[in-house]
Amino acid sequence: MGGTPDQTYSEIVLERRSIRGYLDKPVPRALIEEILTMAMRSPTSMNTQPWHFHVITGEPLGRIRKGNTDNILAGVPDSREFRRGEAFAGVHRDRQVEVAKQLFGAMGIERDDKDARQDWVLRGFRQFDAPVCVIVTYDRELGGSDDTAFDCGAVTTALVNAAWSRGLGCVINSQGIMQSPVVREHAGIPEDQVIMKAVALGWPDPDFPANAVVSLRKSVDEAARFVGFD
Repeated sequence: MGGTPDQTYSEIVLERRSIRGYLDKPVPRALIEEILTMAMRSPTSMNTQPWHFHVITGEPLGRIRKGNTDNILAGVPDSREFRRGEAFAGVHRDRQVEVAKQLFGAMGIERDDKDARQDWVLRGFRQFDAPVCVIVTYDRELGGSDDTAFDCGAVTTALVNAAWSRGLGCVINSQGIMQSPVVREHAGIPEDQVIMKAVALGWPDPDFPANAVVSLRKSVDEAARFVGFD
């Protein structure tokens, strides 16, 4: 399969921790609707609001998990719809590897334990075993606009922060939507929408070791330049 657990993983801002272990506890629909209502106040270019959310749980989510993992284990090439770049290199690859080492260390997964490493990677294709998955899509007719991807990223971050404010944990990931025909079929996503990202959502499990991992971050001095200040 290749790669590391973070190859398709987008981390949350600042002190937010991405939750990879969840309690087996349902999330009420009313709470999710409240979270989405807050998230959709996110900025959007010229009020285009290109986003859609397909909120999946129960048997349909189980079918997506099974289809994803069955295809991956069978060697079916991924069919991710949203554009993707080249593999990370240089310092970006170093950061990817560093957080993978943190996670493997927390979980007690040795470098030569191929079965444990594969099982860890498959968690992403199983939506991290969370009770809810939110599939983020956008209108296909806006696919040529860079603003559309920016808007969907902004609303997804807002969704994660809103979920955190209500005690829920999230993982933004691409593994869960790499087998797009499986996702489209079982989530009932219409063809005029492009599948962009998945957000695993649920109640954090405090006893899951990886949930205690906090990724290392650049300092403000490394990331920012201030021009025109005294």
